[in-house]
Amino acid sequence: MSRGRRLAVTGLGAALAAAALNAVVAALARAAGVDLEVSGGGAIPVSGIAFVTVVLSVLGVLVAAALSRWSHSPVQWWLRTTVVLTAVSLVPPFLAAADAATAVTLVVLHLLAAAVVVPAVARTLRAPA
Repeated sequence: MSRGRRLAVTGLGAALAAAALNAVVAALARAAGVDLEVSGGGAIPVSGIAFVTVVLSVLGVLVAAALSRWSHSPVQWWLRTTVVLTAVSLVPPFLAAADAATAVTLVVLHLLAAAVVVPAVARTLRAPA
């Protein structure tokens, strides 16, 4: 199997795993009393969290594919890029969240998704072509 195909399969699998994990954690948070409501936007549905996790993870895999094709050191660039993007993604929950519990939950969800997708894609980028 080519690296591109492995990257697509692994990336999609990681995206789906991250979405499932985020859906479970969001549902548990909601059951524990976290309202997951953001100012001006209302409550975020668990399905919406899963959907956005998949979409943004797939966009990340496309970035990894571009790095794999056009970079001499795709793993290093992948890790640099994802660290920066993950850090940037941690800011909006504090700007938009209605309460601290929602903001912390959203930050945890971002970190969980990154913890699933980033290493899986990095391993695939490291694999011989």
